[in-house]
Amino acid sequence: MTKLKLLRDGPSRGPRVLLAHGAGAGMDSAFMSEVATGLGELGLAVARFEFPYMQRRRRSGVKAPPDRAPVLLECFRQAVLQLGAADELLIGGKSLGGRMASMLADELGVLGLVCLGYPFHPPGKPDKTRTEHLQSLKTHALIVQGTRDPFGTREDVAKYELSRRIQLKWIEEGDHDLAPRRSAGHSREQARAELLAAVAGFAQKRSRTRRGRSGNASAPAQPKATRGRRGT
Repeated sequence: MTKLKLLRDGPSRGPRVLLAHGAGAGMDSAFMSEVATGLGELGLAVARFEFPYMQRRRRSGVKAPPDRAPVLLECFRQAVLQLGAADELLIGGKSLGGRMASMLADELGVLGLVCLGYPFHPPGKPDKTRTEHLQSLKTHALIVQGTRDPFGTREDVAKYELSRRIQLKWIEEGDHDLAPRRSAGHSREQARAELLAAVAGFAQKRSRTRRGRSGNASAPAQPKATRGRRGT
């Protein structure tokens, strides 16, 4: 197995988070770098990797669409295997990366799931949802979403049936990059700080919960779906 190149931020110890990029930009994009660096400064051990199509794009300079889901999922599995101890690892990512992570979280038995700008549906096509697997998700999850994200606004998401294991954090006036417009009344820096605090708090809570377990290996009950109105 060829090892994936990983970018790392933060301490060598602490809650571990593996992040994948979105469809259009790689692991060193401004968004990914800001998030990884910020989480590292808050005490998280962050690793980033790239899907095969982005690796090819980097080598050739030629833009190509994302690989099909089976290829993306297998690459994500490889990244988790490379880091090891999946039950101590949170996985997630930006948009496409977060979606792929959400499709693997239960299978891999990871500690938690973090999705940054989840693509609930293609822009302009709210009926073509990508939420079926989220209805029965067993992994504790945090989705950070902008209220005006064209891939899923607050109004859109309120209509969906989502697992009770999913927590929603809303960034007011945030777009798909979780950035508010200038007229929103709060700055991009404030919005980014909200995102980082939410993810760090979630990761630290999941880590404490794991440390506090006393060998209870019983499987959790199947979470019931509920409307997507929770969160702040």
